[in-house]
Amino acid sequence: AVGRTVFVFPGQGTAWVGMAVGLLEECEVFAERFGECVGVLERFVEWSVWDVVWGVEGAASLERVDVVQPLSWAVMVSLAAVWESVGVVPDAVVGHSQGEIAAAVVAGALSLEDGAWTVVLRSRVIAGSLAGVGGMVSVGVGLGEVEGLLPPGVSVAAVNGPSSVVVAGDVAGVDEVVARCEGLGVRVRRVAVDYASHSVHVEGVREELLRVLGPVVPRGGGVRVFSSVECGWVEGGVLDGGYWYRNLREPVLFAGAVERLAGEGFGVFVEVSAHPVLVPGVEGVLEG
Repeated sequence: AVGRTVFVFPGQGTAWVGMAVGLLEECEVFAERFGECVGVLERFVEWSVWDVVWGVEGAASLERVDVVQPLSWAVMVSLAAVWESVGVVPDAVVGHSQGEIAAAVVAGALSLEDGAWTVVLRSRVIAGSLAGVGGMVSVGVGLGEVEGLLPPGVSVAAVNGPSSVVVAGDVAGVDEVVARCEGLGVRVRRVAVDYASHSVHVEGVREELLRVLGPVVPRGGGVRVFSSVECGWVEGGVLDGGYWYRNLREPVLFAGAVERLAGEGFGVFVEVSAHPVLVPGVEGVLEG
């Protein structure tokens, strides 16, 4: 009666210290799938995923982008397995920024190995080549109003809902956006990153990303994939290294994706994450 089901996979902002521990101890399905994810990840990373999860002294910090993104990916892929184990099975998936990598794995468009390779190598490039020169902020107004607040060097990075837009760019420009919003009484929140995803900054690492993501071999999946890059359906076979560069470079058209999916009869949106960050945007779009 409520329509078909979409699994929604978020990007940054869902991680917290201690996430996954309870499910590892109490949920066999989660623990098994998470173990598979960790087994693949630890072939590519130089830090211990288990040490981070269990909070071992001296473990790699969740504040590192090349730690938090792979770990968040593993949590999302494993949570999807839990939902499916209790009969909540997606008719489609949609991801937000890095969440599209988990979405592609759950849909069958990327193997577990290629998903791990993509999230590890891409986050390593971000940490090594983009970090320290940019920033991102979330602004609590609509797209039209945000565009009037942007100085040179700052652009729209994601449209999450009718009154939720993320912008990214140079540090000085982002600071100016914050000051303008505070002066106008507009809700504004800094995203806890020191880089500018989904902006012109990413073009500086295009060749490096295409090189490291070259081995990724996408395939046709069993579940349909709705792209928040294209704001449309994509075949699994197009999710190659070039797509994952564009996923980091182009703005995230998440609100438009939800609107399109709802218009096509999808009535259940399940955010598959360690902490809900996209639910308010989904609700705002559906209420509209």
